[in-house]
Amino acid sequence: MIDSKLNIDQFLDQDEKKDLLRLLTAGSVDDGKSTLIGRLLFDSKKLYEDQLTALERDSKRVGNAGEEIDYALLLDGLKAEREQGITIDVAYRYFSTNKRKFIIADTPGHEQYTRNMITGGSTANLAIILVDARTGVITQTKRHTYLVSLLGIKHVVLAINKMDIVDYKEEVYNQISEDYKDFASQLNIPDIQCMPLSALKGDNVVDKSENMPWYHGPSLLDYLETVHVVSDRNFEDFRFPIQYVLRPNLDFRGFSGKVASGIIRKGDEIMAIPSGKKSKVSGIHTYEGELEEAFCPQGITLTLEDEIDISRGEMLVHSDSQPKSSRQFEAMLVWMDEQEMNLHTQFVIKHTTNKTKARIDEIQYQVDVNTLDKLDKETFSLNEIGRVTISTNQPLFFDPYYKNKSTGAFVLIDPVTNNTCSVGMIIDKAKEEDLYSRIADMDREKMNRGESLISVSEREERYNQRGQTIWITGLHGSGKRELAYTIEKALFDKGKTVVVFDGATVRAGLSHELDYSLADRAEHLRRVAHMCKLLNDQGVIAICAFISPNDNIRQQVKEIIGEDRFTLAYINKDVEECKKAQPDLYGKYENEIIKNLPGMDLLYEVPTEAIFIDDITSTSIILESIK
Repeated sequence: MIDSKLNIDQFLDQDEKKDLLRLLTAGSVDDGKSTLIGRLLFDSKKLYEDQLTALERDSKRVGNAGEEIDYALLLDGLKAEREQGITIDVAYRYFSTNKRKFIIADTPGHEQYTRNMITGGSTANLAIILVDARTGVITQTKRHTYLVSLLGIKHVVLAINKMDIVDYKEEVYNQISEDYKDFASQLNIPDIQCMPLSALKGDNVVDKSENMPWYHGPSLLDYLETVHVVSDRNFEDFRFPIQYVLRPNLDFRGFSGKVASGIIRKGDEIMAIPSGKKSKVSGIHTYEGELEEAFCPQGITLTLEDEIDISRGEMLVHSDSQPKSSRQFEAMLVWMDEQEMNLHTQFVIKHTTNKTKARIDEIQYQVDVNTLDKLDKETFSLNEIGRVTISTNQPLFFDPYYKNKSTGAFVLIDPVTNNTCSVGMIIDKAKEEDLYSRIADMDREKMNRGESLISVSEREERYNQRGQTIWITGLHGSGKRELAYTIEKALFDKGKTVVVFDGATVRAGLSHELDYSLADRAEHLRRVAHMCKLLNDQGVIAICAFISPNDNIRQQVKEIIGEDRFTLAYINKDVEECKKAQPDLYGKYENEIIKNLPGMDLLYEVPTEAIFIDDITSTSIILESIK
């Protein structure tokens, strides 16, 4: 009894230590992806009795393999998949042998499901690309190979399927292998293994086939059990994005996350970025206990010798091996949203555990994944792929994707729908001279004329507002300034970008040398009008509180700013009411200390076309006029 328990414990311990291989299958429709995986599970004796019974029953009822078992039904679980005999969504299957554990992603072959393949292949170490021995390398084969290369998958098995239909001819296998390697030589795939097999008959799937004695390579399962993938990971550059600050009690403060790359040991000096603060690792903690070292992709909690302020979104690295940092970078982007890309959208970018805002500055080109041609495009639609330049509000700390998948990958999220609209692979920092030359080539003439490269409509969409001016007129003491700042606060609370100008603040700076003569009053208001126009051109709302007593002057202000962006509001209070609000000012006039006071010795012309405000505590009438 004790020996039996010991054997079970040994078996479980050995099983736990097996390494994991993640792989995907890709290929054209009816190339046999699902059948191959089903056959692999069947021949390696990894199916339960109830699965076998259900497979035999379903093969007779909805199968597409005649009298034989339809192994594809093990993977095609959706009703639409079984009805059409195709794969639509990614199907995952888990199994293990005595040597290794496997996670298989069966991905769709249709071009319209490219995003599904990207999803399934994002974590894969190896790809099995199937071709039909009758048709050889077709555009779908090239498309899937390009996608595999884009995802940074370093190991590819070209499974030349249905060899039984071509009588297991060696020359067919040789020709397809040669064609494929010629195409793949243009891409960055270091390890390619070609195999002839028949998924339906089981040739070279688990056991070597007697029907192809000319093939001296391994069977598919033999290769999957022995292919070396551990060295594909980056063990040189330590990257530890902080996911959570763990504080279970006053005596423990740790930083939890997943080791994205590299190795960390107790006593190692680390640097927190972006702060640049340094410390040493005092402990490496896991659920099972404390470790002396950890490596990717382990989930751990680090404790440090020094109390330094670190929070989610920051990263720990070795000080002698730091990632790149930039707000502008170039990337390959896969568009995954049903809605077409809008270059005016300010996306949310999620990179490691960090989030910030981002925009797509430029589409350099779109890739025709069937021919690898580079196309000029102004936007991307669903499943389209291309090279773009992206800018972020805050600097990102990253490695190129080919060097480190974890810190080189990101997703863009639509801020309105919260949909993941694209995934990207960072190539490198954008070169400053390239950014300048693109702008110069594109709009040099506009800049020479002093025109902005950003259109009015682009600003309106970015700020969610229209640049305009609310001009509030009225006598001294009518409450113009109070109303202006009340409106500013109400608009700011709604997320608007708004500024206020009033007579006292402008005369203290911009118009400090002007007096209160009629000519200087006109110049004072002319300057304010031009300031408002500049701000309105930038998409900013301006609120002005000025007496502006003369109708002719107000008309000139309106012409400078633009009739479609100018709204005049008049505070309807007579001189007697205003005297109560500012008795000192009107007292100086009555004592002949000052003169040229509008409404007294200077004519104030009540506007005939304006919004009349009787109660300055009510801002709704003006807020309704702001579009």
